[in-house]
Amino acid sequence: MSVVERETKETRIRVALTTGKGVGTSTTGIPFLDHMMVTLARYSGLDLKIDARGDLAHHTIEDVAICVGAALERVIPPTAARYAHRVVPMDDALVECALDIGGRPYYRGPLPSSLYDHWMRSFADNAKATVHLRVLRGRDRHHVVEAGFKALGLCLRDALADDGVVFSTKGSVALKVSP
Repeated sequence: MSVVERETKETRIRVALTTGKGVGTSTTGIPFLDHMMVTLARYSGLDLKIDARGDLAHHTIEDVAICVGAALERVIPPTAARYAHRVVPMDDALVECALDIGGRPYYRGPLPSSLYDHWMRSFADNAKATVHLRVLRGRDRHHVVEAGFKALGLCLRDALADDGVVFSTKGSVALKVSP
């Protein structure tokens, strides 16, 4: 289990994440964020528990993304499948996600909501993941954003699968940071 806590003048966040059955609970005070976090847990197969408080929606959403990303980065097995690609339809929306959880942070969107586009960027940076989201269709912002989280979740499920071999021509990469 990976537990990440972040406390600032603006927010207090606690995220517990583990591979599991896709059970999610989220208490942030932002109903749509809670809905997206439970959706992400369900589609990724990760068990996710989030307790968060913040002064503004922007700060809470960003700091939850930072913590979820950091928690995910700690549970990626060295022999993960690493790459994944999914396309998710949801009513009028059609969203594509391509993912690499191999330690190289990058995000390319956008989603049609600056708050949730920022969630994706903050998540990718802290998970050290490459995330490409492409909105192929959609008029309803709720549907587009939700399809994006579902596509990301399904990609995480696929990329986290442990294939038993390091999926890189570099082999295992060790990075040591000394004080």
